[in-house]
Amino acid sequence: QVQLVESGGGSVQAGGSLRLSCAASGYTFNTYCTGWFRQAPGKERERVATIYSASGTTYYLDSVKGRFTISEDNSKNTLYLQMNSLKPEDTAMYYCAASRTAGLCPGYSYSYPYWGQGTQVTVSS
Repeated sequence: QVQLVESGGGSVQAGGSLRLSCAASGYTFNTYCTGWFRQAPGKERERVATIYSASGTTYYLDSVKGRFTISEDNSKNTLYLQMNSLKPEDTAMYYCAASRTAGLCPGYSYSYPYWGQGTQVTVSS
């Protein structure tokens, strides 16, 4: 049974940093696409960053490029999202997701059958 458990959210001021973690279990970690989505109130869930570790291919939402970094520790089956220079518009619930997809990670949330419970990130101005 695939399980994803996020941690690391919180409240910070604009310009601050947070690191999200996602502990994964129930599957061979580096054979899946894994990543982070976020959803703000009244908005659709959007893909923030994904990684297909077998190839090292990553994707970043344009608005987070240069500020966020996705990484993983295969020895710990853990995915990370380092978020720097946070902005108020980054405020959202952040979710870890996994998809048994080879190659290019899918962009739509419905392509990811496995989800964590979410962790709230709030950035104040």
